[in-house]
Amino acid sequence: MSEKTLSVVNSEMLMAVLGPCDQHLRMIREAFGVRVTGNHNRICVSGEAEAVTQAVEVLERLQEIVRRQGLVAADEVRRMVMEVRSGPIQEGVPAIEVYSGRRVYPRTPGQARYVKAILDHDVVFCRGPAGTGKTYLAVALAVAALREQRTRKIVLVRPAVEAGESLGFLPGDLQAKISPYLRPLMDALREMIDYDTVRRFAEEERVEVLPLAYMRGRTLNESFMILDEAQNTTIAQMKMFLTRMGRQSKIVVSGDTTQIDLPSHMRSGLIDAWTRLRSVPGIAHVELGTGDIVRHPLVQAIVDAYEGRAPRRSRQPGDEPRPDEAAPEHARTASTEQIE
Repeated sequence: MSEKTLSVVNSEMLMAVLGPCDQHLRMIREAFGVRVTGNHNRICVSGEAEAVTQAVEVLERLQEIVRRQGLVAADEVRRMVMEVRSGPIQEGVPAIEVYSGRRVYPRTPGQARYVKAILDHDVVFCRGPAGTGKTYLAVALAVAALREQRTRKIVLVRPAVEAGESLGFLPGDLQAKISPYLRPLMDALREMIDYDTVRRFAEEERVEVLPLAYMRGRTLNESFMILDEAQNTTIAQMKMFLTRMGRQSKIVVSGDTTQIDLPSHMRSGLIDAWTRLRSVPGIAHVELGTGDIVRHPLVQAIVDAYEGRAPRRSRQPGDEPRPDEAAPEHARTASTEQIE
């Protein structure tokens, strides 16, 4: 057992370091398995020597940030914990600055590789289970590019494939019928841009959210194009989408190949493109795994159960992906420029 003590300037700084209702303290305690107490302007950490050293490093970083800027967001603490446990998530991956001063960060090494692949390539394919941030991070990068005037338009696309329900039986006109399929894209967009700005961008056609079928016959220049749920495209639809790409445009294609809703005799366009375009220079392939899931802790346990893996203790609030979950086989980036 080891014990270290960290001095804090005053009680206000102590409260800021420990977080609202001791949120940061609990996060550090659970992540490193140490005992942490704070009182009389001192923070005491005890436990295994290596864990104590890592926990103190996080607390020292927290104290420095509080000294410079005041309160620290929980996401920033999670990022620090991850970096201390497994090294920097990835060098050279900046925060994604969207609107209203908000920043979005990749939260796992796999997500960082995904972000870097999008920044460095004009066409990126990504596949992985639900909750790994495939859509969210791509939308964040598109919004940042629009804000910085690096792109003229964002085009968010989804195939309107029926997953057990029939479009024909849904109420309303065509727009009302397809709206539920496009809602996840709008949800991600509205987390980064306020409602009035989204409406204005839509009226100015700087943001489009539409079904895949509406892409036929178009050529999109200076556009950031995102195809979500790509596992539900046919080979012909995938080819059609990829060939809409005009000058100075970028394409991100993402999906989960374990959730294909196509008829059994149809081959998924995402699976086909993943292998067919593997040797095309300038295209990157990123594979995310269960260690990259950042939704509710139970989502990872649910995915594991459906994929036949042994159940693990579900992560508690503040837990970070375990080192074994961040292994290279769970999060790989392969630029086809490097494939032999």
